[in-house]
Amino acid sequence: MDRKQVRKEKSNLLQLVLFRLFSGLLLIGGILFALAGTFRYWQAWLFLAALALPLVMTLIFLLRKDSALLEKRMNLKEPRKEQRKIIQISGLFMLVGFFLPGLDYRFQWSDVPIWLIVVSVIVFECAYAMVVAVFAQNSYASRVIEIQEGQQLIDTGLYAVVRHPMYLASIILYLAIPLVLGSYYAVIPMALSCLEILARIKDEEEMLKEGLPGYTAYTHRVKYRLLPYVW
Repeated sequence: MDRKQVRKEKSNLLQLVLFRLFSGLLLIGGILFALAGTFRYWQAWLFLAALALPLVMTLIFLLRKDSALLEKRMNLKEPRKEQRKIIQISGLFMLVGFFLPGLDYRFQWSDVPIWLIVVSVIVFECAYAMVVAVFAQNSYASRVIEIQEGQQLIDTGLYAVVRHPMYLASIILYLAIPLVLGSYYAVIPMALSCLEILARIKDEEEMLKEGLPGYTAYTHRVKYRLLPYVW
């Protein structure tokens, strides 16, 4: 493939990523402000900024270091039926998790202190840094559950501590979001969404043990899926 074709493909990929990024931010912002009934919902502005910054930084990182992984991350078509069911249920809880904060702000159900909101933003950004670290260590970290052609076992870096650092980072992100948005009530559906991640891990590990050489031995070396000494 010549350089002109490579540049064209990267340009098309960048356009797709930017479209999804900005449309996603507009959708989330629209939901939050519409349900809050005002643009003075400052926690929503804070969250959108806290989300946009790492998204843009991650985009720049992947474009420079691993555009192939970025392309894989754009694939949202889950091939496994079991995983599609899990994603649908998890998505429903997450949707509720984004609906509640706006209503919470409008009716003043929660009184989350500013210090906790600030701490939650810091935790959110640290979790996103963990996501980037996973991308740097694992070029096979696609969004769907599959064994890719030529895929090799990754057992160094974060993968030497827990078997699923990406899911750990996702759970931290999901639990931090409601608090950044100033809602205690939204923690409930977000936590339920995290439970679906546990089911996703179990199904994924069955596939990896069957199809990825060395994975079964890896589970004996790194015993914990998400949290050391817990699970």
